[in-house]
Amino acid sequence: MGCSGANGQSATQPSQRALASPAAAVPAAPPSQPALPPEPAPPRTPAEFAAHDSLYPFYMPMTGLRRPAIRLFVKCDASQAAGREVYKGTDAASLYGRAEGGYEFVYEAQDSSGRPCVYPFAPYQPDIIGDLGGTQYILRSSIPGQRVTFRTNDEWAKVNMRALDIRRNRIHFEMRDIALDFPGAIQAIGALHLETFTGEKPGLFTAVVRRSKIFGGKNAIFAPGGETILYIEDSEIDGNVGTNVDQEHGTYINGTLVSHFRNVRWYGQHGWIDQASGHQLKDKAYLRVYENLTVSNAPNGAAPSAMPLIDASAYGFTWSNNLQLRRVQPQQAPREALVDLRSEILYGPLEHYPWNVVASPAWRMPAVPLGALDQVYLSVFFNTSVASFRTEPYVFALRPAGRGFEPGTSTVLGAGLTTRAEQRAVALAFGTKGSLTKVFSNEGWTYVNPRLPANAEWVTDRDAFIKHALGLIGR
Repeated sequence: MGCSGANGQSATQPSQRALASPAAAVPAAPPSQPALPPEPAPPRTPAEFAAHDSLYPFYMPMTGLRRPAIRLFVKCDASQAAGREVYKGTDAASLYGRAEGGYEFVYEAQDSSGRPCVYPFAPYQPDIIGDLGGTQYILRSSIPGQRVTFRTNDEWAKVNMRALDIRRNRIHFEMRDIALDFPGAIQAIGALHLETFTGEKPGLFTAVVRRSKIFGGKNAIFAPGGETILYIEDSEIDGNVGTNVDQEHGTYINGTLVSHFRNVRWYGQHGWIDQASGHQLKDKAYLRVYENLTVSNAPNGAAPSAMPLIDASAYGFTWSNNLQLRRVQPQQAPREALVDLRSEILYGPLEHYPWNVVASPAWRMPAVPLGALDQVYLSVFFNTSVASFRTEPYVFALRPAGRGFEPGTSTVLGAGLTTRAEQRAVALAFGTKGSLTKVFSNEGWTYVNPRLPANAEWVTDRDAFIKHALGLIGR
């Protein structure tokens, strides 16, 4: 149960010393397993998919939203022939490029031969004007569960949800059964760019992506910081195509409230032969929930990235179950850690964080940190599997917090000057397996397969963990 010491091993983590001790012969208790709500039966028919689409995470408030004022239906064959949207009924020209009161774009799912429709352009989206309160912005296939594709080499191709500063408004975006295939989109910040940010409580922007596939842009998905909850399920993030490959990523979540991914696969981050390049998932949300994810650095025609597959924040909270990490050999020496919980920059407003994010003598880690998990920033990983071209030195790294901020910036300084007792972050890993030497690096308060005390059962319960994290900041 001890935290990692000089050699990075917890008392329950395999080491040569532990294997040689008499206690090593005592069978270890099986690792704790996550507590999850019952899984509904997977949908199979359009009606079942439509019913599933009315379900949202329990913490996502969906009351008070208005039906979109604008609904446009896009025809398949005529749009393919014209190379642009051709509408059934009301035409987008009637909007004069502007939309007020929310919109819903429905794309015909099949062509006249019954094949899934491929639209040879990026989706048109008008500028958003007027009162944002309770508005919804929806892009979807006409047949729930059947994906339509947008395919173009346009350098600026993207889906751009552009409401900018939400202030105290509640707005919602949704994309369902959509494939974005933008191999030439080197100019767009994101193939899916959720350009809606800042705001203040009770203002909230929620974005839901279901059964979609995203490829292109400097980042396949880019979400700026703000009062944002992002939920993506049953989708594929197939990579980015940006040219500044050391600063662009498969997905970039920048200082939001929540990022929740369920049944999602990443690969194809655009690497470079002589640069370490970006990450598959760069995620700086305050609360991160990962369920049944596959994250791989398998490239999309360029060299594989040598960076950690997931670059997350040591600040805030992470709950993960069934994370599959897959690393192929890059042309550079790979950076250590597959999941890097970093602390050198604070992303997002300070009000997203209930406690100080820099080390301070005002905080002293209790003698038994596992008894104080409700008082620290916490990352918990259940059932992580690692497949790599090599035996990874370690899987997770929990970096130490620094002493303060560089004046006028969000850069944290002085990480090498802080003591262990001043650190207010803990990471736990249960049931990690695969191509690895040990689970954690030599840093931080880290535990492998610990026995949790009686007051810490909430750590294994996904919903209780989410309630704890969001409750600390009144969300």
